[in-house]
Amino acid sequence: MDLLRGSCDDHALRTAALIRRSHPSDKELQLAGLLHGIGLLLRPGDGARHAVLAAEAVRPLLGERVARLVRLHAPAAGSDRAGEADGQGDDADAVATLRQAHDAAAGSGLDAGVLEDWRPLLELVAAGSCRAAPARNAIDPLGSPRGSIAGMS
Repeated sequence: MDLLRGSCDDHALRTAALIRRSHPSDKELQLAGLLHGIGLLLRPGDGARHAVLAAEAVRPLLGERVARLVRLHAPAAGSDRAGEADGQGDDADAVATLRQAHDAAAGSGLDAGVLEDWRPLLELVAAGSCRAAPARNAIDPLGSPRGSIAGMS
């Protein structure tokens, strides 16, 4: 939230609000709209990689899908898998929606509310992402004790 508060304009708020109107049940897509530009805040001047930087920043907290959508929102976003950079992966429609909302928000006079309105959704998706993340070690979440050899009885 502190990082988002540092943003001067409300383009991200308008993008997220437009997505909320068109896709009210897709909470992850809405958050991708809200967070798509944080790469520019994380490393000002590195505009070419802003989508990748933003995706890396949101992945640990909000999960793989939000990160993927954020990464792919920019048409030139890099990808190792053929077709994914063009939004042709599993979320092709969501990527297209995000791009359209991004473009529409630039010229929109929409009153998108305030950043604090998004806190409950951020917390909800973050909580779900934490529950869905695989455990580091299903047998012992803390891992093996130092000096022990895993698997020895």
